Amino acid sequence: MAEDQGVFVGGGGEGYGEAQELLLKYGNRHGLIAGATGTGKTVTLQILAESFSAQGVPVFLSDVKGDLSGIAKSGSESFKLHDAFTSRAEKIGFTDYSYDAFPVTFWDLYGEQGHPIRTTVLEMGPLLLSRLMALSDAQEGVLNIAFRVSDEEGLPLLDLKDLQSLLVWVGENADTLSLRYGNVSKSSVGAIQRALLVLENQGGAQLFGEPALALSDILRVDPDGRGRVSILAADKLMGSPKLYATFLLWLLSELFEELPEIGNPDKPKLVFFFDEAHLLFDDAPKALVDKVEQVARLIRSKGVGVYFVTQNPDDVPEDILSQLGNRVQHALRAFTARDQKALRMAAETYRANPRFDIEDAIKEVGTGEAVTSFLIDKGAPGIAERTLIRPPSSQLGPILPEERAAIIANSPIAGKYESILDRESAFEMLSRRAEDAAKEAEEAERLEEEAKLRAAEEKEAEKRRKELERELSKARRYETKEYGRSTSRRAKKDDGMGAVVTNLLIKELKGTTGRRIVRGILGGIFRAR
Repeated sequence: MAEDQGVFVGGGGEGYGEAQELLLKYGNRHGLIAGATGTGKTVTLQILAESFSAQGVPVFLSDVKGDLSGIAKSGSESFKLHDAFTSRAEKIGFTDYSYDAFPVTFWDLYGEQGHPIRTTVLEMGPLLLSRLMALSDAQEGVLNIAFRVSDEEGLPLLDLKDLQSLLVWVGENADTLSLRYGNVSKSSVGAIQRALLVLENQGGAQLFGEPALALSDILRVDPDGRGRVSILAADKLMGSPKLYATFLLWLLSELFEELPEIGNPDKPKLVFFFDEAHLLFDDAPKALVDKVEQVARLIRSKGVGVYFVTQNPDDVPEDILSQLGNRVQHALRAFTARDQKALRMAAETYRANPRFDIEDAIKEVGTGEAVTSFLIDKGAPGIAERTLIRPPSSQLGPILPEERAAIIANSPIAGKYESILDRESAFEMLSRRAEDAAKEAEEAERLEEEAKLRAAEEKEAEKRRKELERELSKARRYETKEYGRSTSRRAKKDDGMGAVVTNLLIKELKGTTGRRIVRGILGGIFRAR
């Protein structure tokens, strides 16, 4: 590959500068697409995605407004802007402009407009989950303890019910855990459970589970050499902005963790577009901003270029903004003092062009125009230029639902993620532990009741034995007192004594002890036989 190979972004014409290319070897140096609503950011995103795909670079982007699905379908001469597109192509010197469709894989967190896309609770990690649920520092600490317990106890955290059941266990064992890890407040556990319930109601439960996304499926290159464009349906997801931002940040983090170092490649391994980027930084704690900065700084060595798409450059923290070398600045509207300050700051970040005032140009460019600056030799920022953005080759606007459904059905990963896999994890393991503990408690209670019953029977038997001994003793004393009288009289008394003994035996045989005696006698007889 030639070192200076790049993607054509736009060009000049009268009143404009030279043709603008984004060099592929600097495509992983990150970028910014900024501008007010309606100034052409989405079209710029579309033509960059097309160009990277054509050069064999996979792309991942989110479709916030639902109109980027057109990348999967070729543009048409019957389109109402066909004449305007061809005229602009001629004006900017885009001589090989033609209509074309690009290989697309549709994804959807909810599984409605694309293949389901999931991760596990463990892969998301406590930091991003805390951000997602807006937890306090104390609650984040308890969540970190839960993850540590999961690791030490061998309790995999795959979906939300795993985390919910583990938190119940943590609450039940809070005193013991507090001695090992520090204070585990049951009120913090309860607050996390409530936040999980809110997340579940927002559809977060569908994000967590298996099969989890395999990164190789967003790094695909088709047999014809074009990179696949992965489009995440985000129009519904935007109803839960924290879920949207956290998911994309997780995906970036996974790419950073999993991909090998490749130094300075001839072209990116993946280009990642983060639309509505301000959502990532709104009310974000410093730890999270530091995480984003770290990922942005180091992930380029993994061959991944990250392009933030937002309305105003000051939506992006300065430390991160300074790393974005490829820039497309559409018009900014300076209606307030804050807007004017932001406009001035945006203009100051560009390399000056003596032919025009950058601040004025940013205010004046129309729809489909921009002030651009791309990295040139040795990674230095190029001079700012007023640029007419090239027209897209694919369809401008969304495709029909049936067309989307056909593309999903014929996707190379069709059927891979549609069926949920629910293997044994923390929920099942803790449920089994609870069942075993309940059975043990039930068995212990049964044995205790039997022991009490035996003790009561033995006590009753002892009482009856003593009564029998007393009655027999009375009978002997009576017999001794009457000894020596006439034989007939003694016989009569003996009859009386026999009656007493007989009555006692009958009485005993009716009781519990008697039944035991009978069982013992009968048992002996049958054994003898």
